[in-house]
Parts: sequence; structure tokens; C-alpha cells
Amino acid sequence: MSGNEDCGQMSAWYVLSSLGFYPVTPGSNEYVIGTPLFDKATINLENGKQFTIKKHGDGKYIASAKANSQPHYNSHITHDLIMNGGS
Repeated sequence: MSGNEDCGQMSAWYVLSSLGFYPVTPGSNEYVIGTPLFDKATINLENGKQFTIKKHGDGKYIASAKANSQPHYNSHITHDLIMNGGS
């Protein structure tokens, strides 16, 4: 259908990519990480926890990443990491 905005897929891509991650493969529990648009964003999860994304610096590339204060060496995060809350 022309003009239907891809059934919400483009909106979902924009929102998640602005936060700094996106599920490249539908049905997978992995999200590729990228540079967030915002310096800080917090997602209130349905389990009552919060997942916070923080950006340091103005570069457009990721030099390093941390998950819950620990170095994160992968180019992806898992859905479980998000749902467990933290930053």
C-alpha cells in the first residue's frame, strides 16, 4: 500500500535508532548499537525497571561502550540486557 509508512516500521526505526539501537533481524533478541541522537534517554519498562542510554561526547562514531558500568565489546546488545534495566 502506497503511503502507509511501511506499517510503522519506519517510525520504529527512527525512534529506536535515535535511542542508539535497532533490531536488524526481526524476531531476533539482538539490537545493533549506534550513536544515540540524545545525550540521555530513559525507557520505563513494563516490568517496572528503567533502561537508560547515555551519550558522552559529540562524535558520530562509537569509541567505546559500557553496559551497567562494565566495558561492552560487542556491536550489539540483547533484549534481556535492556529488560534487566540499568544503563
